[in-house]
Amino acid sequence: MAYYNYEKPKITMNIAILGFDIEGKASYDYFSRSGEHRITICDQNPDAETPSGVEAILGESYLDNLDRFDLLVRTAGLPPAKILSKNPSVAGKITTQVNEFFKASPTSNIIGVTGTKGKGTTSTLIYRMLMANGSDVYLGGNIGVPVLPLLDTLKTDSWVVIELSSFQLIDLQASPHIAVCLMVVPEHLNWHANMEEYIAAKSQLFAKQTPQDIAIYCANNDFSKQIAGSGQAQTVPYYDSPGAIVQNDSIVIDNQTICALSEIKLLGEHNWQNVCAAVTTVWQVSQNVEAIKSVITSFSGLEHRLEFVREFNGVKYYDDSFGTTPETAIVAMKAFSEPKVIILGGSDKGANYDELAKSVSENKVRKVLLIGDEASKIQNALEVVGFNNFIPGGTDMKDIVDTARSSSEPGDIILLSTACASFGLFKDYKDRGNQFKQAVQELA
Repeated sequence: MAYYNYEKPKITMNIAILGFDIEGKASYDYFSRSGEHRITICDQNPDAETPSGVEAILGESYLDNLDRFDLLVRTAGLPPAKILSKNPSVAGKITTQVNEFFKASPTSNIIGVTGTKGKGTTSTLIYRMLMANGSDVYLGGNIGVPVLPLLDTLKTDSWVVIELSSFQLIDLQASPHIAVCLMVVPEHLNWHANMEEYIAAKSQLFAKQTPQDIAIYCANNDFSKQIAGSGQAQTVPYYDSPGAIVQNDSIVIDNQTICALSEIKLLGEHNWQNVCAAVTTVWQVSQNVEAIKSVITSFSGLEHRLEFVREFNGVKYYDDSFGTTPETAIVAMKAFSEPKVIILGGSDKGANYDELAKSVSENKVRKVLLIGDEASKIQNALEVVGFNNFIPGGTDMKDIVDTARSSSEPGDIILLSTACASFGLFKDYKDRGNQFKQAVQELA
């Protein structure tokens, strides 16, 4: 990784990098480049590969005795509460790579995007629209690109779009010039203490905004409106004026038609909201209708988000593995008018499946394949609404795809949109989606 171009004060610190994943590695590169600091890598994986010659504490004791460090740089997935449970005196020492980015960024043109789902799609739409406008723009954050390495190339007039999860926001110490909150529903309640903490974490994105800043929110979601009002920024709704709205089968803002709904490349009505959020955001920077439209009519989506895999024997296969909540599975089902075989289940995220079961019964689902630890809970919810066309999906992806294939008819959609996290059967949603796509491609 290239060194950054700007100089930072050379202050020797004893720093612990807590979690050596993608974020942790970026944090290590950032803090170690001066050679002035003493770095220790702490990770729960006893087999984690760490740089030669660097002190490492691996395994169960990785969070012990952290008060001896001057700075603790946690990776997003590690809750501050877990650190503090073993080290109650270190609250003032905990930071993240996102906090360090805000401190060091040479530009204040930062757009932060949060919400329960749609963050990656909306962030990418904003990024591409600004790029089409000719802006010097960068994309990072929860989308899988650590933000600290961006500092090497940023200029004072650059724009940065950052996708931010509640894990990254819970201890955020700054707010961006433009903050966006998409639809918010209960999620990650196995990580957060409760829904109140989840909302409070999202609110941090807006809490330190000033009257010169802009807070954009989803007009038809009370949580989103509440979160966006956490600071002092000007609030701008989308899906309601003066933000982008759906009107006369078109996307419209400031009485200007951007494009027809039929021209949107993304599948599903839920993506109308993501498009409106992106249009409203970019409108605060530039009113270049052609640039905005060019992206809406060409961008078909991110990997594992309603991604078309293959048509085989008259059946179309779609990978929506990124959808890990009941709400995302519901909108995925509604994206297709055809009969569907849907794969549901996985590991627990503290979700309720009542509305999911109701949507299954109302959206032309031919068969439900149940997998993972949550299979019985989903089955119970389906039985309550009188839906009984469910069967065990299998314990590996080849079996799951074979079972889906045998349960389908020509003209059907086979949809991997599990409403659950992937852990147990798969490493993560990417592994689950990749295995699904491979199994589908191997059908013969």
